[in-house]
Formats: sequence, structure tokens, C-alpha cells
Amino acid sequence: MLAAGRQPTGVQLKVAAASCFYRALRWAGATEADPFRDATVPKDHTPGIVKRPPYTEDELADVLEHADVQAKFLLFVTAHAGLRISEALALAWDDLDESAKRIHVRSGKGRIVAMSSSLSRAARVYRRVYGPGGAEHTDGKRTTASTQVFRYASVMTAWYHVGKAFNQVGVPFRGFHPGRKYAGTRLLRQIKDFGRVAAHLGHESVDTTRRGYAQLAADDLKDDLAGW
Repeated sequence: MLAAGRQPTGVQLKVAAASCFYRALRWAGATEADPFRDATVPKDHTPGIVKRPPYTEDELADVLEHADVQAKFLLFVTAHAGLRISEALALAWDDLDESAKRIHVRSGKGRIVAMSSSLSRAARVYRRVYGPGGAEHTDGKRTTASTQVFRYASVMTAWYHVGKAFNQVGVPFRGFHPGRKYAGTRLLRQIKDFGRVAAHLGHESVDTTRRGYAQLAADDLKDDLAGW
């Protein structure tokens, strides 16, 4: 499989599935064979940030320029605040504090996340339209604002509407996780502190941030070494 060009991760899955199948056969007494006992499974040393990269600055800028108010705000929440999509859709209006530029994430173990200036501005615009007492209209009539920040009923609904904004500008939509990776990578290159980036993203382990969510530039030490 490797010689045919298959990636190590795919080979690992195939070997694991075949090994499981033979264990079941041995358990059922159908065979005593264990053909994968001495098989050497290759390790994939490609960093997760390389295999599944973040959105680029230009990609997000193009989408944000054409997205509607709700899709734009959700993108800011995931790509600047670094929230998981489940955390974003669980937000209530009381969780947003535009003046203090912070978000209270209550799902999971909870955390306080700082807002970027762009996110804070987007939050104020979004609140004027969809917030309590906002200007949202349906069929010409004012609707009662929900306590939930986003009107998307599910992740799939959010995926559909945000995906339309990506398709409109010809940018492939790869879900919301590349937005979190964008937040991690951009923040790491700015502050160069894996611990603080991990806290921003809500990772319990810094290793999780290192492996798949943030990566320093290859020449990151260039300026630091300039005077050596």
C-alpha cells in the first residue's frame, strides 16, 4: 500500500481493521492464523497542521467580505476567538461582553476568551440585528429575539449557510476546524507562547496545540539570531 502511494495513516487504519477481523475469526474458532502479528505499521510523522491546514488570511478575508451578518459573526467567533463550533452555537447573549472584549464559554469546563477588535465590532453589529430588541424582521414584522446568539438550529445548518458564503467566492469550505487552526497559528506567531495559545483554544494539554493546531514559521528565529 505504501509503494502504491497510500498515506501512512490510511495504511494504519487498514491494518487495524484487518487485525480486528482476524481476532474475531480466532475468537469464533474459524482460524488460528494471525497474519498481522509481526506486521510493522508505519508511523505518520506529518504534523496535523500540515495535513489539515488552517484557512489562509486571504481566504477568510474574501469570505468575510461576502458573508451575511450571521455567517460573518460565526466565522469571527471560530477564527478569531478560536471557539469550537459546538461552543459557538451554545453561546447565549449574556456570554458576550463587547465593551470588555471577552466571551464567556460555558460549555465543557468553561473559559474566558478575549475578543479581537474585529470580532468586537462584528459582535456589536450582530447584536443590533439579532440581539434582544434588535432589528431583525420576518415578513415585515419584528420577531422576538432568542436568548441564544446564533439562529442556526444545528451544526449541519451552520455548515450549510457558511458553506454557501465560501462557495460564493470560490473558496473550498473545509468545516469550522480550520478556523480554529487559523486562530492558533496566527496567535502563536504573534506571541510565541504555546501555553497561552492552548488556553485561548481551550486545550487541556499544550501537546494538543503543538501537534495539530499551531505552528511557528520555519524561519521564526531569524530575527532573534540576527545579532549572533
